[in-house]
Parts: sequence; structure tokens; C-alpha cells
Amino acid sequence: MAAELLKFITDAAEMASLAGCLYLIASMRVLQRFMRIAHGQRRASDAPQPVSVLRPLHGADPGLYENLLSSCDQSGVSAELICGVQRADDPAIGVVERLRGDRPDCNVSLIVDSTPHGRNRKVANLINMLPAARHGPLVIMDSDMRAPPDFMSLALGALAGPGAGLVSALYRGRPADAGFWSALAAQYINHGFLPQALLGERLNPGIGCYGAGIAMERGTLEAIGGFAAVSDALADDYALGEGVRKLHKRLVVAPLLLDDWLVEDSFADLFRHELRWLLTIRSVAPWGHAGLLLTHPVALALIAAVVGAPSPISLLGLPVALLLRFGMVRAVDHALGLERTPLWRVPVRDLISFAVYVASFFAKTVAWRDHQFEVSRQGRLIGDGDRTR
Repeated sequence: MAAELLKFITDAAEMASLAGCLYLIASMRVLQRFMRIAHGQRRASDAPQPVSVLRPLHGADPGLYENLLSSCDQSGVSAELICGVQRADDPAIGVVERLRGDRPDCNVSLIVDSTPHGRNRKVANLINMLPAARHGPLVIMDSDMRAPPDFMSLALGALAGPGAGLVSALYRGRPADAGFWSALAAQYINHGFLPQALLGERLNPGIGCYGAGIAMERGTLEAIGGFAAVSDALADDYALGEGVRKLHKRLVVAPLLLDDWLVEDSFADLFRHELRWLLTIRSVAPWGHAGLLLTHPVALALIAAVVGAPSPISLLGLPVALLLRFGMVRAVDHALGLERTPLWRVPVRDLISFAVYVASFFAKTVAWRDHQFEVSRQGRLIGDGDRTR
């Protein structure tokens, strides 16, 4: 009986690894195609228009000044930048004040408001900031995102398209320091998340909504119930997109990439953050979360090679999966204009990703900044967010 079970596991891992190898090829080709489009002609807004940019902040991570500055240096729009924090001693305040002093030509506002609104603290921050926004078009950006100069013009141009209700942007990862864990975090974005998201968009257009950078009209936001409608959602970006779809409006992915400047100080921080992302996927797309198994061909080939009696197929599968993975990483780095990833880091990153994926089937809580929440089956945050450290 044990031998039969081991053979079943080996055969299943071999088949899943083979499917994963096909996934590597497909996702690489889709990413390359997206980048060709991004470097080609892109539709921007026809004339400069005012826009309110909301950036909820928490802490002063490396690169925050440059990230905020990128919201000021936008072509084709007249942007007001609204930054929000929830504590009067938040270190981000100093960064915002420095930007205001350095760039008096940039209309920068700072909102300090600790009023709670639901359990999603980013959304609570946005609710507190929104009254300061004077314009109809809204752009919402995470604090660790840096935008190219044409991001807002292109996003508003796409938003003006027929039936469009929300435009969101994908992103590539960049380590904000020289740390090992920050580099691994960037690898996850570039060689894991981004190809997955682009392939998903290719197979099922208009389903994705990515909270790193979102553009929408204030009227659309009000029609779905405002930010209050997603104040308890773990995946607040997905919930916003779902609300827009219910209005029978399209979700559009902008033809460009933002830069996500990442800082991870330890393995524990990296693991917690990536576990939260996977729990987010599990909460909104459980079948899609299960299907992510096929994005781990190296780990699956390793399982096939070490479980049960080795066979020529299982022994050959591991080097084939590794070679394809190396080729995919090289191609993605080139397409994204990044430095070459050291190949020794590829299997390390893949094994960590597989460990996080396995853990995501059993975890029931998420760590968000310095708070911890339980997650319901409907993807809503539960509890008071007791501090984790």
C-alpha cells in the first residue's frame, strides 16, 4: 500500500512538473509580448487634466522620497498629491515635509488622522484622505511604488476608453537595499507574480485588479459604496474591481509597469508578507490558488526525484525543469531591463516560494504591518488586529 502511494505521488509530481514547464514557456512569452506593447505606442489622455493622487503611508521605508516624488513629476496631468498617515509620530511625515520643502511647485497635502474605519488600515487611511481630494479622477498608489512619468496620463487615457471603469497597473520588483532578502522579494515579483498575473490576464481579460496603482473616477467609487464598502476586505483591490464589474464596467490593465521598491529585513518578514499575498489569492480565487501548484515545476520535479524509486523520467525531469526555469529567469530579466539574477539564487527562491505556497493551505491569520488578523472564508479580516511585535 505504501509503495502504491509513493508511486502515485511520484507520477502526480512528474505530470504536474511537466505542466509547470509548459507554464514557464507560456508565461515568459506573454510577459515578453506585454513589454513589447509597453515599449510601443500607448494611448495617453488627449489633454492635461487635473487628478487627485492618494498615497496612504506607514513608516519611512528606503526610497519613499523618490516614490512620492514620482507622483509630482508626471507629464500630461495636473496632479495634487495627498499623503495620509494614521499616527502623529509616523516617520513618513518627515519625508512628506521634505518633499514639500524641496518641491513647492508640487501641490502636496498631508492628512494625519487615526480615525478607524473597518479592519483594513490602508482603506481606513484612504477614507480619511478622500475629503481632501478636489478632483474627479482619482489615482491610488501604494507607498512602495514609483511611477514612470507617463503613468497617470496613460492611465487616464485608458480610463476614458469605452466602458472602462477602473485602470490598474502591474509592477516589477526592485530591491531598495543591498540585502539578500530584499533581492529574493524582488525575484518573487519578477519571476513569479508578474508572469502569473500577465498570463491570467491573457487567458481571462478584465478579471484582474492590482492595488499598487489604480485610476478611477470618483463617481464610480461612490457608485460601488466608496472605500467603506471594502473596509474589512483583505483584498481591497479585488473588492474594488468586483464592485466595478457589478456596474458592468471594464477593468483595464495599463500598458506599463510601476517599480516596486522592496525591503525585507529577514526571512521571517519575507515569509509573512508572501504568505499574506497567497492568502489574499486563496480568499478571492480558491481554485486559482490551487492551480498555482503548476507554477512550481522545480519543486515538483524534486519531489518526483526523491519520493519512491527513482525512474529515468523523474531523474531527467529535475534538470529539465531547472534549465527551463533558468531560461525563463534570463528572458524575464532581459525583457524587464533588469540586471541578471545570479542563477544560484533561482532554486533557493523557488524552494522558498513552494514552502510559502504549502503553508498558505493551512494558515488562518495574516500579518499586516505590525498587526495580525484572522481571515474569513469570504476574504474579510476578523479580529481587532492585535500587534504582532
